[in-house]
Amino acid sequence: MKKRKILTVFLLIALVASSLAGCGKKDEVFTIGVNQYVTHAALDASYQGFVDALADAGYVDGEKIKIDLQNAQGDQSNANTIATKLVNDNNDLILSIATPSAQASANATKDIPILVTAVTDPQGSGLVASNDAPGGNVSGTSDLTPIKDQIELLMKLVPSVKTVAVLYCSSESNSKIQAEIAMEAAAEFGLTAQEATVSNSNEIQQVVQSLVGKVDAIYAPTDNIIAAGMPTVSLVANDNGIPVICGEEGMVDAGGLATYGIDYYKLGRLTGEQAVQIIEGKATTDKMPIGYLSNDQYTLKINEEVAGKLGITIPEDLKAQAGQ
Repeated sequence: MKKRKILTVFLLIALVASSLAGCGKKDEVFTIGVNQYVTHAALDASYQGFVDALADAGYVDGEKIKIDLQNAQGDQSNANTIATKLVNDNNDLILSIATPSAQASANATKDIPILVTAVTDPQGSGLVASNDAPGGNVSGTSDLTPIKDQIELLMKLVPSVKTVAVLYCSSESNSKIQAEIAMEAAAEFGLTAQEATVSNSNEIQQVVQSLVGKVDAIYAPTDNIIAAGMPTVSLVANDNGIPVICGEEGMVDAGGLATYGIDYYKLGRLTGEQAVQIIEGKATTDKMPIGYLSNDQYTLKINEEVAGKLGITIPEDLKAQAGQ
C-alpha cells in the first residue's frame, strides 16, 4: 500500500513536470511588437524586408516568433498609445518604423530592446547616445539619403532652376534634419531655397498651392506625412509646372519627378538581420551601431511620364544610369 502511494506521488510529479515543460515551449516563442507610423510605400517596404530577413533566418511569424503589427495612421497620439500597448504586452522586441513611432517607443520603455528603421538620424532625434555606440535599449538602421546628390539631380534635370521650396512636416524631427541639409546644399549650388512646412496632411494642398508662381521646383525629403500625401503634392505641382524631387522611390511612383535614394526593402532586411542577432543572443542594442546601406545601394529613379508632362528632357547619361 505504501509503495502504491509513493508510485502515485511520483506519477503526479512527473505529470506536473511534463505540463510545466509544455508551458516552457510555448514561452519560447519570441514576440515582436511593431509600431509603424503611417502607411506608405517606403515604410511598408521596410516592414516587409524586416519580416523576410527574419524568415530567411528561420524565424517565421506564427512559428518561432509572433509579430504584432500596429499602425498609427500618421497620428502621434496613436503612436504613443501603440508604444504603451506593446510595452504592456511584454514583447521581447519592439520594431519602430519612422522617427515619430521610434520616439514614442523609446519614451515608453528603457528595458525592452527597440530597433528603429526609416529614421534619418537616431542620434539627432534623441534616440541614442551616438549612432556609433547607442548605449541604451535602442539601435537600428538609418534611411539618410544622399540629399546633396538629389539637389544636384534637380539641377541636371531642370538646368533653369533658380528657386526651390523644401517641403516637409514641421513636427517630424527627421524632416527638419533633412531640410537643413537640403537648404545648405541648395545654397552651395547657388539656388535660392525657402522652407514650406505643414503641420498635418490636411494642409498639404494649400501649402503647395501657395508655392505656385513663387518657386521653380520643390524638394520633398523622406517625410512621412508628405510621402503619404504625395498624390496631393504631385497633383497640384505637376498641374502648375513645378517639378518635385523626392527623397525616395515610392514618392516618385506617386507623381514625383525623380530621386536618387535608398531601397527601403533592403533597409528593412538590414534591420531584420539585426533582430536575428538579438534573438540569438549574439548582440545587444547598447553596443550595436546604427546600420546604413552602402553607397552602391543607392538607386536613380525618374518618372518619365511626369517628365513628359512637365516638358523636361531627360539627359541620356541619366537615362542610362536609371536603366530607362
